[in-house]
Amino acid sequence: MARKLRRLSKILNKPHEDEFYHQPGTVPGTIFIDADAPLPIIFLIDYNQTNFIREQIATPEESIPYLDTESISWVDVQGLGSQDILQRLGKVFELHPLVLEDIVNVPERPKTEDYEDQLLFIARMVVPKERTCGFYSEQVSLILGKNYLLTVQEEPEHDCFEGVRSRIEKNKGIIRKQGTDYLAYALLDAIIDGFFPVLELYGERIEELEEEVIVRPTPQTLQNIYQIRRELLQLRRAIWPQRDAINSLIRDGSELIGEEVRIYLRDCYDHTVQVMDMVETYRELASGLMDVYLSAVSNKMNEIMKVLTVVSSIFIPLTFVAGIYGMNFNTDKSPYNMPELNWYWGYPICLAIMGAIALSLLFFFWRRGWLQNSVTIKRN
Repeated sequence: MARKLRRLSKILNKPHEDEFYHQPGTVPGTIFIDADAPLPIIFLIDYNQTNFIREQIATPEESIPYLDTESISWVDVQGLGSQDILQRLGKVFELHPLVLEDIVNVPERPKTEDYEDQLLFIARMVVPKERTCGFYSEQVSLILGKNYLLTVQEEPEHDCFEGVRSRIEKNKGIIRKQGTDYLAYALLDAIIDGFFPVLELYGERIEELEEEVIVRPTPQTLQNIYQIRRELLQLRRAIWPQRDAINSLIRDGSELIGEEVRIYLRDCYDHTVQVMDMVETYRELASGLMDVYLSAVSNKMNEIMKVLTVVSSIFIPLTFVAGIYGMNFNTDKSPYNMPELNWYWGYPICLAIMGAIALSLLFFFWRRGWLQNSVTIKRN
């Protein structure tokens, strides 16, 4: 069932944010590999204040020599398509079966778990799409050890860690002077900051829709509003538990996280709250756009009815005049039976009277302001 849900999510080109559910009776610690998941690619970054190594390794066992040193080792696994490699990864890092289950059976709700000498943090990372609207969403698992940090991503195509990698390689800031807890903070901060470019795009889209809703509302406009509301809901479901998980890191006091890093995590927590505020604000704006759309459609219908009413009001007296003279009474019987029918200029005079009536009505409607649009947009 879970595989079908994830496959349907990929078909719809949107992330499926529901939690993973096992079949009843499944043994705890059982992992499921999606048939469409990409094969894992493993990168190793090992560094201290003076030395730096960055390479791609073929097997998890190649990272063992680096795990026993005093340097900081960051093993980044991108892809979940090989059960053999993932199980060997669990043996190398001595992962608890439940930890391996959480990082493999995606999607999981963002959370943090303390396993004595290891700390598990599951986060949701979003990256904006380049050519289309929307965003890519994937689960990132961070396993923090004494001298190492293991990260596991769903796929290798999109992540927001390149800035952290560049800072480590170029020795910028204090990252190479700190321990693995600071590296974990830097990655979490990059994940949270990755929400801001996505929200910036949604802010621009909402501004465009605000004008479109008032000026030229169409059924496609309504569909765009619904799409934005769904995507903002997905962002909210990603960032809300993430805030609680970061707060848990600050509050619970794990031995793997130093007091200095906790101060940085408070700043990360503040960014999370800021992201939540922006998401809630945009959700309210999107909900308001729905009301504006309905009002704009109703206003447009009123404008159409107003035009039709004006046209009808003009032609009613003209039809009255034409109806009277269309009765064709016999003037031979009585001089009061349509004497105008025998006038030499009767037809032009009748047309002139009808034109004068139409112009008088148009002037009257114009003076009353009934011929103007009730809604205008000022452009800066």
